[in-house]
Amino acid sequence: MANSDIPSGFKPVKTLNGAAWNGQANVYYIPATDAVAMFKGDAVKSAGSADATGMTPTVAQVAAGDAVRGVIIGFGTDPNIMINPDSPNAVHRAASTAMYCLVVDDPNVIFEVQDAGTAAAVNVGLSADIVVGTGSTVTGKSGMEVSGTKAATVATCKCLRLVNREDNALGANAKWEILFGEHEMRLATGV
Repeated sequence: MANSDIPSGFKPVKTLNGAAWNGQANVYYIPATDAVAMFKGDAVKSAGSADATGMTPTVAQVAAGDAVRGVIIGFGTDPNIMINPDSPNAVHRAASTAMYCLVVDDPNVIFEVQDAGTAAAVNVGLSADIVVGTGSTVTGKSGMEVSGTKAATVATCKCLRLVNREDNALGANAKWEILFGEHEMRLATGV
């Protein structure tokens, strides 16, 4: 049976030591000057500033080859409330809208993500960059995937193994367990 083609960005599943992901995340800010719509499952990078209080760092959507700060799992208009009280059913952050977001920024979290190409057994242990796709304003899910081109050189994502599930197999649109090899909290420079 062929794998379903349903890109949904990065989904936290467990930690590097084998323990279940415990739901921990930190609050970040996306300013209204950012003209890119963002979705749950989008990988983000530090944007080098903060909100007006200086307590909540800014993030921006990554591009292929960027080091990752983490993955968005929720949005809110207040750093202490991760829902939008004016629109409790809001599932994404519209472009050019100031909003806070919850980001899984632990460099030891393993994520599930769809392959943009055709996964093969020889890809296990190789690295790949992120492919930025268009998210869904209906479901709020990201359109990001991992590149179908894998290499032994360091890239953003390290392909650990295929997700062990009955609806997943080698081939097109396979789902991987990945670890961010280029994570801002792991990089030795600038710390």
